[in-house]
Amino acid sequence: ECSLAGIVRAFEASEESGLKLIVGSEFELEDGLRFVALVETLAGYTQLCELITQARRAATKGHYLLARADIEARFRNTPPGLFALWLPGREPEAGQGAWLRDVFGARAFLAVELHRECDDAARLGQLLALADELELQALAAGDVHMDVRRQRALQDTMTAIRHGQPLADCGEHLFRNGERHLRTRRALGNIYPHGLLQASVALARRCTFHMRQIQYRYPAELVPEGHTPASHLRALTEAGMRKRWPDGTPPRIATQIEKELALIASKQYEAFFLTVEDIVRFACSQGILCQGRGSAANSAVCYALGITAVNPEESRLLMARFISEERDEPPDIDVDFEHERREEVLQYVYAKYGRDRAALAATVIRYRGKSAVRDVAKAFGLPDDQIALLSGCFGWGNGATPMEQRVREAGFDPDNTLVSRILAVTTALNGHPRHLSQHVGGFVISDASLCTVVPVENAAMDDRTIIQWDKDDLETMKLLKVDCLALGMLTCIRKAVELVEKHRGRVLDIAEIPNDDPPTYAMIQAADTVGVFQIESRAQMSMLPRLKPKCFYDLVVEVAIVRPGPIQGGMVHPYLQRRMGREEVTYPSPEMKDILGPTLGVPLFQEQVMELVMHAADYSDGEADQLRRSMAAWKSGGDMEPHRLRVRERMTAKGYAADFIEQIFEQIKGFGSYGFPQSHAASFAKLVLISCWLKRHEPAAFFCGLLNAQPMGFYTPSQIVQDARRTRGGRSGVEFLPVDVMHSDWDNTLVGGTHWREGETGSAQPAIRLGLRHVSGISEAIGDAIRDARHRSPFIDAADLCRRANLDEKARSVLAEAGALQGLVGNRNNARWIVAGVERQRPLFPGSPEETRIELPAPTTGEDVLSDYRALGLTLGAHPLSLLRARLRARRLLGSRELQERRHGSHVHAVGLVTNRQRPASAHGTMFLTLEDEHGAVNVVVWEHVAVRRRKALLGARLLAVRGRWEQVDGVAHLIAQDMQDLSDLLGSLRTTSRDFH
Repeated sequence: ECSLAGIVRAFEASEESGLKLIVGSEFELEDGLRFVALVETLAGYTQLCELITQARRAATKGHYLLARADIEARFRNTPPGLFALWLPGREPEAGQGAWLRDVFGARAFLAVELHRECDDAARLGQLLALADELELQALAAGDVHMDVRRQRALQDTMTAIRHGQPLADCGEHLFRNGERHLRTRRALGNIYPHGLLQASVALARRCTFHMRQIQYRYPAELVPEGHTPASHLRALTEAGMRKRWPDGTPPRIATQIEKELALIASKQYEAFFLTVEDIVRFACSQGILCQGRGSAANSAVCYALGITAVNPEESRLLMARFISEERDEPPDIDVDFEHERREEVLQYVYAKYGRDRAALAATVIRYRGKSAVRDVAKAFGLPDDQIALLSGCFGWGNGATPMEQRVREAGFDPDNTLVSRILAVTTALNGHPRHLSQHVGGFVISDASLCTVVPVENAAMDDRTIIQWDKDDLETMKLLKVDCLALGMLTCIRKAVELVEKHRGRVLDIAEIPNDDPPTYAMIQAADTVGVFQIESRAQMSMLPRLKPKCFYDLVVEVAIVRPGPIQGGMVHPYLQRRMGREEVTYPSPEMKDILGPTLGVPLFQEQVMELVMHAADYSDGEADQLRRSMAAWKSGGDMEPHRLRVRERMTAKGYAADFIEQIFEQIKGFGSYGFPQSHAASFAKLVLISCWLKRHEPAAFFCGLLNAQPMGFYTPSQIVQDARRTRGGRSGVEFLPVDVMHSDWDNTLVGGTHWREGETGSAQPAIRLGLRHVSGISEAIGDAIRDARHRSPFIDAADLCRRANLDEKARSVLAEAGALQGLVGNRNNARWIVAGVERQRPLFPGSPEETRIELPAPTTGEDVLSDYRALGLTLGAHPLSLLRARLRARRLLGSRELQERRHGSHVHAVGLVTNRQRPASAHGTMFLTLEDEHGAVNVVVWEHVAVRRRKALLGARLLAVRGRWEQVDGVAHLIAQDMQDLSDLLGSLRTTSRDFH
């Protein structure tokens, strides 16, 4: 209704089936008149897109607004292109049909919808008489809402969800029967008079519009006078070459750039590259860090233009991964911007091209597990508490446990009629579209009004508009998309660099950070990577001591190797064995050595697979790219068999062994489970290197920037602070100072430290003063008010603070709970007592007697820790487990430091706070946990059968005891769980959080 969101999928299905697609949409005006607009010609398609845009832009997200005046203004005396089918209500109003006939003339029709209801005969007679009276052509219409009759329960439920009402209250919103499904011609012939069916067929034949007629052109106004798009792109590229290579561009790169420019010109993509360059140039002019990634990093032109940061001299470029002569679709350029400042970039694009020519792509949000059962259960009338219990059965950690068992454990009877119906409809609803949301940053820009190509509507966020097509639709329709994405690590890096300059006097150019800094690689090899980019997960950290990165290319490999593609393709173990010298490095042919040499004969990147088939199986650039697409589609049902046969035939003809050919193809299929392109891994490796260098050499600024960029990344602020305070290897621990209204700003700040001097090592790092942003319940506005009032003059007492910063009772209480008033009034107990008696207004008589100050005893260490976690989510005091250590030892439960002293293969009992849970899709049901204590962290591996048996403890425990086997191999240590016990009761009222990922 008032949408073309599904039209491209319908177009693809029509092309595949050979059925003719008729484009249209249904509308309901403010006064209740309903009609369907069907497209006859390209002009009519444009009219429809503009009408939908007008209606959607006039209302909030998810709604539309149309009045008769809007229809009259747009269609009266307008060149033909649309047909209007009036949909009379149960009690037809002749005036509606007369008005529609007046506006659309002979292009207006009366739609007769019959669905085997008891009054069909009377209804038919009534509508035919009305059509004669109004001189409207009557035709048959189906009002189809489902493919088959048995979907009625799902259809009714979706109707209840749409109206936000329980099924029992939907009444007339529900259809009277299940006949609104696709019916055979014979069935239709038994229901409708032949003349009505003939009229429908005749109208369908008049609808000649085809989706391929849509005309889209990219804007070209960035081309200055005297230039063509090609000449301007060349000029910018050559200027970039002089900047990138001041001593002259290497011949190989110059040749590559000429080849790329020729290809870009032949595909007429110059304007697209100019747009991306313009956006990046704007960001740089505003001091916003950005970096291109993905397949664009295979382009030497993108590097010269400053879009990407990967030097093509340091990598093996494969242009076919980015763009090729045979690839009839636009290139994909992804650019990451600081996540806190990306909105500035988006608004620049809107301002540059206007909201009529630029909008974000959509993304289709589909029902999955919890979202499906919540909406279904609500439609069936379950109360909120029961909905919460039932939806818990669909949590991401529950997959291995039978649904019946999960439902029983939640307190429901799976055999109960209501419960079983809810579960059945939930299963049917899974995968269906729920709503249209906005893409993470894909901009579509047009040379003319965008709504002549695709409808545009308001997004849920202010100052955002989106089109009704998603990225797959854009690819099908060959619309260019610029991805302006948000990346938290860029925000962290920019803030850290600014802090280094401000507090250490050290001006850093991140482009000049060395690729070969030994202390940085020593830190990486020791897996001291909490908080850095990409290699911070426990899976990555367990790989680092085995891979032992020593150079930049090793970081590229590290980024790519812990992915489902290499793992499921069986590539990780052979690569590590060869890297450690335990397996001979071999190649099936000299040409394979040229391709696979950097990865020791094992294909790890998409580009290697593409190059491999290009050389060994004589694939063209286009065929290699098609293989890449088939690899991506294979996991979701795509067909790889044609490629298998082609590769086998061609490689056999060139003398390759059959077992090697099959091995290669199994590895190719593995990439269907998310293999990384080398270009993407290299772009990410740049940020890995920069973040690791900052953590190693400027840890205070790095951790301060990281905390100020939250929320982002893999770890909570508590975990980040715990890691920052530890001294590991060559990195000294960072001192933290508590939140204090006498010193804290909203953000964390640096305090003290020594000025940096060239060539000096061991200079003292600043301390980090925690900011008010960590206090739960305090807004940035309140934090700024406290800072501004303090800067005007120091606070005298709590009353002075509360009055001058205009703090309400809640703000006073949470500041006291957080210990943020300690510098003003002493311990937490004093603070609680004092703020409870503060009046926000000054007393009427200045000379009023003052209360005698009461000094309350300080809280115990345990009480302070509880308050810290409650108010801040972290503590600078004792770790909770240090307070429980004696009780834990009495249970013979080991901590992380004691585990490190155990021999490989030992059977142990360990305990820790659960800080992370992961269940990667490639791990076949295995779950990975991180347990934290006062000395460090322990990685726990939970096989599927153990996870099923101890599911409640695994998913619900905050403090978890684990019995299992301790393993230490090649510098990597982890605990293989055999049993688990939830000890959360020992924490009392302490509330800790874990970050759980799929």
